[in-house]
Amino acid sequence: MDYKYIEQLLERYWRCETSLQEEEILRMFFSQEDIPVALLPYRSLFVYEQNEKEMDVLGDDFDQRVLGLIQEDEPVKARVITMRHRLMPLFKAAAVVAIFLTLGNAMQVAFSDDDAHQVSPNTAAVNKPQEGPSVAKADSVVSDTLQHKIQSPVSTITK
Repeated sequence: MDYKYIEQLLERYWRCETSLQEEEILRMFFSQEDIPVALLPYRSLFVYEQNEKEMDVLGDDFDQRVLGLIQEDEPVKARVITMRHRLMPLFKAAAVVAIFLTLGNAMQVAFSDDDAHQVSPNTAAVNKPQEGPSVAKADSVVSDTLQHKIQSPVSTITK
């Protein structure tokens, strides 16, 4: 028997050029008992759809079971949302803003203090000898700087 037409249909099937009627012809051909050995590997592809239709059939009571599951009413659990929970995102945003402002202020103070301490030295201040206790005395003697400052103006007035 010549199966040239079936082979042509298979070639068109692999190129996706067959119509629905031609695919039905292929399904009918491969559902027969007598198929040539050269075409046996393609049989499972075309018979699969018919076998699955027969095997995977839903029961008559399927619709009733699904509707029964859908129509069951479950109580809705209500959650109480307090004002604190509603405002929590606002509190978080305010905290972030406060942190940024604090860090920005700290950075500004740090940079402005560095500028104040870096004053260019005057020539008079460089040549002036330093007054006050020496380093050796400062380690061993406790002196009250407040009294020292008060006494120095008084001594200049009395002279």
